[in-house]
Amino acid sequence: MKAMVLTQVGALLKLTDLPSVPLAIGQLRIAVEACGVCRTDLHVVDGELPGAKLPLVPGHEIVGRILELGPGATGFAVGQRVGVPWLGRTCGRCFYCRTGEENLCDAAGFTGYTLDGGYAEECVADAAYVFALPEDGDPVALAPLLCAGLIGYRSLRMAGSTKALGIYGFGAAAHIVAQVAVWQVREIYAFTRPGDLAAQDFARSCGAVWAGGSDETAPARLDAALLFAPVGALVPAALRAVRKGGTVVCGGIHMSDIPAFPYADLWGERVLRSVANLTRQDGEEFFELAPRADIRVEIRHYDLTAANQAVADLREGRLQGAAVLVP
Repeated sequence: MKAMVLTQVGALLKLTDLPSVPLAIGQLRIAVEACGVCRTDLHVVDGELPGAKLPLVPGHEIVGRILELGPGATGFAVGQRVGVPWLGRTCGRCFYCRTGEENLCDAAGFTGYTLDGGYAEECVADAAYVFALPEDGDPVALAPLLCAGLIGYRSLRMAGSTKALGIYGFGAAAHIVAQVAVWQVREIYAFTRPGDLAAQDFARSCGAVWAGGSDETAPARLDAALLFAPVGALVPAALRAVRKGGTVVCGGIHMSDIPAFPYADLWGERVLRSVANLTRQDGEEFFELAPRADIRVEIRHYDLTAANQAVADLREGRLQGAAVLVP
């Protein structure tokens, strides 16, 4: 099978013919229909996330159909459409796994990072961590929901039941979660790179009541803010933008250093927190909610062999919405 492989961090992905590996207990072999290109993939490729498996097939927003069930794999059938997310396995025994926080498991495996992912014609995944997906849905439209949608949903939950919600960085995750928030009758205030009028127009098309640069002040005090831009300097700005008792949620897996800021920006029982990974429960809830919220995903298609171009376009900010690879 053909795959785009990372052999060295910072290098281009290489088109490679890989052999099909035997399935272990509980695994599925999946024919990839589509795989989203996530900002986390960019952090892996650029070496900003240490400890990646090398060589590595990136990609963790995978939609495909089951080709083969390994020994002991239950709950699925050959030909069924499934989604493979970032969380690829956990130990099931540690404190976090036993207390409903499997997303924090220290022995977890992550698709497209420590486990081979979906920039390929086929992938292998643990049946216990994949999601059943609609048989009649567009696989390309479904792919970004596997991470951009899921991490956005978890970030939104962490923000609480707030009304005025700021979103910093209006890319794949933001444009999905904004639609969920609007469906929940929240007000969205979108903050983009200063001067990025196209991104601001895009945010308004997703339901934002206001859109401006991250150097601007929203016309209303925010109840909470979600940060998807990996820019640490936005953290103090977001804290200043939320009301007392408000919450700032950092939704990315990597961020540049947060600069020093006065305690007064945090004082007033403001909360600063991060979101790490996802749980299977997040996925079950989100995929039940997504059709009711009538989410529309803005997508740019790329052939599998154009993975390097997709990653570069994401790095340089040339995308509105999500990039998706199609084998």
